[in-house]
Amino acid sequence: MKVTFLGTGTSQGIPIIGSTHPVCLSTNPKDKRLRVSVLIEWDDLSVLIDCSPDFRQQLLRTSCTKIDAVLFTHEHSDHTAGIDDLRPFYFRQGNLQIFAHDRVLNALKQRFGYIFKTENKYPGVLSLETHSIQNKFFYIGHKKILPIEVFHHKLPVFGFRVGSFAYITDAKTVSDTELDKLKNLDVLVVNALRIEPHLSHFNLEEALAFIKKVSPKKAYLTHISHHLGFHDEVQKTLPQSVHLAYDQLEIYL
Repeated sequence: MKVTFLGTGTSQGIPIIGSTHPVCLSTNPKDKRLRVSVLIEWDDLSVLIDCSPDFRQQLLRTSCTKIDAVLFTHEHSDHTAGIDDLRPFYFRQGNLQIFAHDRVLNALKQRFGYIFKTENKYPGVLSLETHSIQNKFFYIGHKKILPIEVFHHKLPVFGFRVGSFAYITDAKTVSDTELDKLKNLDVLVVNALRIEPHLSHFNLEEALAFIKKVSPKKAYLTHISHHLGFHDEVQKTLPQSVHLAYDQLEIYL
């Protein structure tokens, strides 16, 4: 399995437009973060988790030529607003498969009504096949996908486990029941927004405590804001098995 971090930033990305914060002015490529998303490729399948506003730019930096499915964690714009840029894949492959909770699918249908129209649809508009998922496993092709329900303040959000890899973003609280789904991981990816506490995201301290509970072989931090600090400086403070993810990082399991 190959996992490509397409984006590792929070909702505004780094740099923030017009910001003079030192991290936003950094020349280190690892401090430049597009909105959060990952691409998972294994065997003959390519699965995207979330479709950020930066999706086109992200995919142009890869060699990806097909997407078999898109999994949506939740409906917020930094995770969904790039959906229209799936069109080149639709033109090559036909209707694309998307998987999300009913609440998320309904939000997408409201926001992108022109995509989901069934009559008098404008020529060239993307077409999607929707699949409603609940908090129980499902399959994409022959691959088993296990949702992990976390809470983004009071909003339920799905993380996903695929084999020994798990991806969780926008988490603030996770129940013990869901923690049980995360045993024996090789790699855990989890959000770590900043140093200071936040209403709806793990800060660094909370993310590290969560990683300690789950005890994966390796962990990567994502959904990072400029308030976390410079990539290289933060990395020096982390436990040996914990790494800051960065855009275009590729890992293999």
